[in-house]
Amino acid sequence: MTPTYTVVPYEPGAWPDALRRIARPEVLERWGAVDRSPHAPRLVVAPGGGGAALVTARPGTAYVKIVDAVGDVPAAVGAVVSYAEEQGLAQVKWEGWTTSAEDAAAAGFAPLRLPLTHGQEVEGPGAGYVRWLSGEDIAEPPPYYRQSTSFTCGAVTALAAQAHAGVAAVGSLDREAELTLWRDATNFAACEPVGLGVAVRRRWPSSPVEVYLDTDKPVLLDHLSGDEREWRAVLQRVSRAEAGRLGVPVDARRLSVAGIRDAVGRREHVLLLVSLAAMQGFDVPHWVLCHGAVPGAVVVDDPWFNTAAGESWVDACLLPVADEALDAMSVVGRDGFRGAVRIGGAVRIGGGVR
Repeated sequence: MTPTYTVVPYEPGAWPDALRRIARPEVLERWGAVDRSPHAPRLVVAPGGGGAALVTARPGTAYVKIVDAVGDVPAAVGAVVSYAEEQGLAQVKWEGWTTSAEDAAAAGFAPLRLPLTHGQEVEGPGAGYVRWLSGEDIAEPPPYYRQSTSFTCGAVTALAAQAHAGVAAVGSLDREAELTLWRDATNFAACEPVGLGVAVRRRWPSSPVEVYLDTDKPVLLDHLSGDEREWRAVLQRVSRAEAGRLGVPVDARRLSVAGIRDAVGRREHVLLLVSLAAMQGFDVPHWVLCHGAVPGAVVVDDPWFNTAAGESWVDACLLPVADEALDAMSVVGRDGFRGAVRIGGAVRIGGGVR
């Protein structure tokens, strides 16, 4: 069988002469400007060597991203698609640094919506594209919004979920909304599951909300001790009492990946607490939004991306995470708990949402 691609190790700065002949110097300079090693960079080369692409991906995910395709671009992209299909991946993404929308469309890629900035600079390419390989029809969420602080991921995922559901206007997703919802949900500085569920119910009373938390102990406090831990534990007990008063169920069972897939299959949204150890290399609790599923993977939006590792908003939106990887990364903390907030569809009265 004639090979459809060759995978070549990526060595920044030590570019083969064949690559230098087909890639512009500014492209190679951008490739080597950051340390991409956490995301397994490699070169996928088309037969004959006339086209090549730099590709990367977060660990534990079911996609590969083309940073750039150079030389014979259609041949290079075709090689990447063949590579992704043979790896059993669900998706290929393409950062729009050097390609046009017409070239991307000709290769079978659809444009991603440009991210919301609201005056904040969102680093990355001015365009992005996606090609699904699974045959599934995945509804694209609203334009990507990156959290503006290191601690507002929970609030952003909730706002994005409601914008995706049509409950909140896309234009309302801005820093004021982000910080306002965080202030209502925070356990200082993180948002724990019950407090986040309560804040969602307060903000959108007609949206069915259910919290899944398979421990009755205070959570996300492993890094604290003494009084700093105790007063946050008091606030978590207050959140549980408030959940009871507002009618927000707190299910003590562990929400399974199958349960997440069932929820998103009903067009519900799941805010899921994960550790970033697998995807980013540091064990920090972090909220992501689960809103779709394809064979073998759950599709999430991550409100944060790591520019230092060469990531952009193209990585963080419509991100397929392999089922087993999601199951592992959503066991959090020393006690190994799982926390999630399921948001159903809002009650619509008179054609509107209340």
